[in-house]
Amino acid sequence: MNSLLLSLKTKNVGNLWLTTIHFAVFGVYHSSMRFVRVAGVVLALAALVATLPARVSGNGNGVSLRLHGSVEPVRSHPIVVPRLSGSGPGSGGPGTLVIVRLVKPGTRVKRGDLLIEFDRQAQIKTAHDRQAEYRDFVEQINKKRGEQITARAHGEAELKTAENAVKSAELEILKAEVVPPITAEQNRLTLDEARAKAIQLRRTFDLRRKADVADIRALEIQRDRAMNAWKHAEGNAEKMRVVAPIDGMVVLKSTWKSGTMGEVQEGEEVRSGLGILDVIDPSAMRVRSKVNQADVAALRVGAPARITLDSYPTRTFTGRLEQLSPIGAVSQMSNRVRSFLAVFSIDGSDPHLMPDLAAAIDIGGERDESAAAKATR
Repeated sequence: MNSLLLSLKTKNVGNLWLTTIHFAVFGVYHSSMRFVRVAGVVLALAALVATLPARVSGNGNGVSLRLHGSVEPVRSHPIVVPRLSGSGPGSGGPGTLVIVRLVKPGTRVKRGDLLIEFDRQAQIKTAHDRQAEYRDFVEQINKKRGEQITARAHGEAELKTAENAVKSAELEILKAEVVPPITAEQNRLTLDEARAKAIQLRRTFDLRRKADVADIRALEIQRDRAMNAWKHAEGNAEKMRVVAPIDGMVVLKSTWKSGTMGEVQEGEEVRSGLGILDVIDPSAMRVRSKVNQADVAALRVGAPARITLDSYPTRTFTGRLEQLSPIGAVSQMSNRVRSFLAVFSIDGSDPHLMPDLAAAIDIGGERDESAAAKATR
């Protein structure tokens, strides 16, 4: 009876896991079965080796799991191209701004330090124009009010004359018994005419006053609009200077420009809302990693971890699993494969811990207790 024995042995040498595969064949294989059996062995070995980088068996100390992720800051503030408010040239809309000053990447900044400055000549010109419009409307309102005061005095004089005419006509009516009937009738007609004229002047006077109020209100609305546009333009000019919101380090972002990815530079035009840089706090860093659905059951929040940077393999840091997403994200390759997000904290701080550095996270398995107590600096 032909048989095939396959065994897998692992051992830890330093920080590396070495795996050896041993297989022995007993009996004699028929020539017609040799190719089929060898192919089956090769496929089995390929499937087994494919799982070794993520999980290997420890020496009786549990399962050792290695994950890969990238370093990121715990606290950071993104800096984007300001969105301008208001209307008119140089404000609002999908316009672009020109960078005139830009801080160098890696610079340590304090809160309030200048990070980036844009050309604000258009905003300053707009502010001056809106300010001139505001002052012009103020002068128009003052002039209109002066004219209305003069017209009101004239109208009040006419109204007073009409009221006096009514009183004079009423006095003439009292002479009806001593004057001829024709004169008495003329006096009554004169009184009716004086009263009608007085009523008409009163109505006209009231309508003019309402029209004057409406005219002033229309100018006040235009004045307020000009003032708002003026304040918006001044606010846009102030937005052209962006300062650091926190103490930290400047990290420039890569953006798509001219068909390639690259960092923005002084003199370039950028659109509103574009992310240019981040101000990070390098005193607290963490590692973000994706976990395969087959390995998520081996993780628990609070589990200790050993973190190694690919760029500095001799430096080892300790940390722990802080967050593990309860819902997995669907893989782009298959709807049946999901990955979970895991966030690991890093104990202490180190100048070598920089954003976007690739890191390896080892969880479980054989660990050096002294390395877990103190990270290698």
